[in-house]
Amino acid sequence: MKNIKPTLDWLENPEVFRVNRIDAHSDHWFYEEIEHVKLEDEMPLKQNLNGKWRFSYSENQSLRLKDFYKEDFDVSGFDYIEVPGHIQLQGYDKCQYINTMYPWEGHDELRPPHISKTYNPVGSYVTFFDVKEELKNKRTFLSFQGVETAFYLWVNGEFVGYSEDTFTPSEFDITEYLKEGENKLAVEVYKRSSASWIEDQDFWRFSGIFRDVYLYAIPEIHVNDIFVRTDLSEDFKNAQLNAQLKMTGNADTKIEAYLEDAEGNKVAETYLTDGSENNVEFTKELTLSLDVNDVKLWSAEEPNLYTLYVLVRKEDNTLIEVVPQKIGFRHFEMKDKIMCLNGKRIVFKGVNRHEFNAKRGRSITKEDMLWDIKFIKQHNINAVRTSHYPNQSLWYRICDEYGIYLIDETNLESHGSWQKMGQCEPSWNVPGSLQEWQAVVLDRASSMLERDKNHPSVLIWSCGNESYAGEDIFQMSEYFRKTDPSRLVHYEGVFWNREYERTSDMESRMYAKQADIEEYLSNDPNKPYISCEYMHTMGNSCGGMMKYTELEDKYPMYQGGFIWDYSDQALYRKTPNGKEVLSYGGDFTDRPSDYNFSGNGIVYANRIPSPKAMEVKYLYQNIKLVPDENGVNIKNQNLFVNTEVYDLYYKVEKEGKLLQDGKIKVSVEAGEEKYVKLSVGDYNCCEELVFTVSLRLSEDTAWANKGHEVAFGQKVFKIKEDTSNNSKIKDNKNTSNGKIKAVHGDINIGVHGKDFKVIFSKQEGGIVSLRYNEKEFITRTPKTFYWRATTDNDRGNKHEFRCAQWLSATMCQKYVDFSMEEHEDKITLCYTYELPTIPFTNVKVTYEITENGVIKVNVLYKGVEGLAELPVLGMNFRLLAEFNSFKWYGMGPDENYIDRCEGASLGVYKSTPIDNLSKYLVPQECGNRTGTRWVTVQNENGDGLKFAYEKSPFEFSVLPYNNMELENALHQEDLPPVNFTNINIIGKQMGIGGDDSWGAPVLPEFCIDSSKDLEYTFMISNAN
Repeated sequence: MKNIKPTLDWLENPEVFRVNRIDAHSDHWFYEEIEHVKLEDEMPLKQNLNGKWRFSYSENQSLRLKDFYKEDFDVSGFDYIEVPGHIQLQGYDKCQYINTMYPWEGHDELRPPHISKTYNPVGSYVTFFDVKEELKNKRTFLSFQGVETAFYLWVNGEFVGYSEDTFTPSEFDITEYLKEGENKLAVEVYKRSSASWIEDQDFWRFSGIFRDVYLYAIPEIHVNDIFVRTDLSEDFKNAQLNAQLKMTGNADTKIEAYLEDAEGNKVAETYLTDGSENNVEFTKELTLSLDVNDVKLWSAEEPNLYTLYVLVRKEDNTLIEVVPQKIGFRHFEMKDKIMCLNGKRIVFKGVNRHEFNAKRGRSITKEDMLWDIKFIKQHNINAVRTSHYPNQSLWYRICDEYGIYLIDETNLESHGSWQKMGQCEPSWNVPGSLQEWQAVVLDRASSMLERDKNHPSVLIWSCGNESYAGEDIFQMSEYFRKTDPSRLVHYEGVFWNREYERTSDMESRMYAKQADIEEYLSNDPNKPYISCEYMHTMGNSCGGMMKYTELEDKYPMYQGGFIWDYSDQALYRKTPNGKEVLSYGGDFTDRPSDYNFSGNGIVYANRIPSPKAMEVKYLYQNIKLVPDENGVNIKNQNLFVNTEVYDLYYKVEKEGKLLQDGKIKVSVEAGEEKYVKLSVGDYNCCEELVFTVSLRLSEDTAWANKGHEVAFGQKVFKIKEDTSNNSKIKDNKNTSNGKIKAVHGDINIGVHGKDFKVIFSKQEGGIVSLRYNEKEFITRTPKTFYWRATTDNDRGNKHEFRCAQWLSATMCQKYVDFSMEEHEDKITLCYTYELPTIPFTNVKVTYEITENGVIKVNVLYKGVEGLAELPVLGMNFRLLAEFNSFKWYGMGPDENYIDRCEGASLGVYKSTPIDNLSKYLVPQECGNRTGTRWVTVQNENGDGLKFAYEKSPFEFSVLPYNNMELENALHQEDLPPVNFTNINIIGKQMGIGGDDSWGAPVLPEFCIDSSKDLEYTFMISNAN
């Protein structure tokens, strides 16, 4: 097909999406010698073309250098660009992030399949190569693993082909175009084409050659495609392996196939020769069958892999080709309306994952993938949805090896064509039921399935994302079922149009509330349920996640969900002062933009875990540990693995001090529950004891070292009751036999004792000086606050509008009354503040100072009807920045809130104000800890303050900024230089929510009813 003349008309024609592109095939490796198998991806028959290419950029097609592909065109004046990589991250065009609307909204008035003529960036790529020796005199192909969005291809001045589909390989037979010596390869890449209408994913809009480019040659006889199926016996002990081969080349061939286990033992073999007795006749398409006994099954828990070797020989036994194919024996099915793996009900504890790197965008590396898989496994995540496109082939191999269940998603999203500003309006939806779009949709499905079909990690084919519904997507689902009945088919979009209910084998929804899910599951549903997206973890989020995971044990047809999402999509940008900072949409002058809506990860964009990950790890743990005073109940919810692969650690602590610990082995079969008695000891004390049990890996694994904790449980108890009235005060080191003295002035009242001095102001309405051992701690009068720095979820549910009076109350409260009582051993001062709310309310703050220098602070909020929920009730103490470390006995180690503290444990921890500032893309409320018994904040000399609870633990945060400084910043770099340490002692703060970030409120049980009184007490003392 050499005589085809390329035309730019293809860019706007949805029926032209491949020209001279070869059919998709399995992603197997192949070699000419058996010893080359160990080279894996570095096949001798492969020639890598990655590196620096010549490059010319044009803003649209009319400005491009049209003849750049010709052999005599001099490209020495071109720039250089790195391949693979996005052009927008290498100095051309601009980065643009956008969610649902199409990126040309407001610039061009367009409807499918048309594209802009004025803005459609073109990248003209050129590289030169000599064909390496191993490829010469063989059929040679050129493979592009990923090019965004459409491209034309020339070799040595001759047009070769055209392709769309950003996320699956485009391959061309270039044998007849090659020549001896230097060859010129030219690629013209367009950012926009008709394909852009169905690639409207929630991500950065890049373009360019962003995945590997390479040549490969095939032997004269070649396994072009292999499709492996594993049929298991009813008891899952034995299997038949069937491998369908598509061959190219001479038929005078013998084929040998054998299967090896992970230790290299041959467990089965078979032979095919041309017409020999007792063998199958060789054809272009044939099937190999091997029987395997006592098979080790593949699952995420035990990712057992075998290797199938297919050896192609000539009649004289000369080896022509060897193909190794990793095999995982597993059976995935719908059984009695429940999805089952190897006969067991499966629960997906999943995340959605974009391929992303803060420097390289979607052009990620093997190192990125290995970091991701280890993090995912270490946090008890067992499933990933490849949102919303097929990933690099290497990711699937890694998931096979490490053990992850995949929903493999077709590169299809047309969100902007049917949902506008949240409303469903599909009048011009594509692909819908439009015949002219059906072939391209099916081609994308085929390209994904054919490449990924042999990966045991892939359990479910997904028809794409947020593209409404119609005949085209239904036909895609039918293609999946017909071509590969061993997997199920997923598509969430039928939720919006039940006419196409049959498209999806399971009920899948996005951001359905717990109550909605329960309503569905309680009404005799026909399909099992998953949330393909839930827990929108934007900024400080992931609150209330336990409400969803609790459904796992309550409803068999609830089969889990996939958090949105794994990692923030943020890019590094240099500020005018040269500092590299993580940036979001709009920071690159990109318009339109959805700004920081891409900041939804449990991992920051620089691959540092966010505090949200702690909660996910706990709620996703497969083994539930519930300790009591005598032992622990172990509920093993693994499907296949006994607890014998872990060590059970237990310890008893008193205020962070170890009293007893131990380690034992326990055996609890998968799916079983057992109570194990432990020798906890007899402690005759009234202090609180903390009993913690954990399961840790007994041996190193690919994803974590020996000792990694996979599950924990904790019990807090007291052996006997405390009968003293003032234990917290008595425990304080600053005991004194001296008398307390009040020093009266017209404006200030001093309270003096041994080694301490406090000055209270009748004018300022509180403490203006606090000194222990002559060290001053107060910079300004501590004040109560009722507002928190708005979180992304707050902003999405209009919290700042609904609760604006609490912002005013924080900033504008008025001190209206003062009273004082003096006693021989204590002095009490009471301040009343009136809040500018409608109706108004007041807060009383009472200070009680005793002779040992302890200040007991009582905060009493008087509830009134008619006000919005109270965001927080706390008191802010602003110290100088020299007090730069803190230690606490409370819930930790990471940030936690009343609706996100399941994964926190009670203990003694330490941190710094800077480290406690969570690095959300937009600064917001962060750094909170619940269940706090005490916290000390100190400088490097040990000077500092201690805050302790009296009857009920409090919440707190220690940060370099106050709430208003956080509120006013749009980026981390917008925050001012650090001058202070802000200590927030909090009686109660509302939860942070997470059902979604565009309207879902914090659940009622985690809100603060402003109509009710709220009171808390804490004590301040010298930390020394």
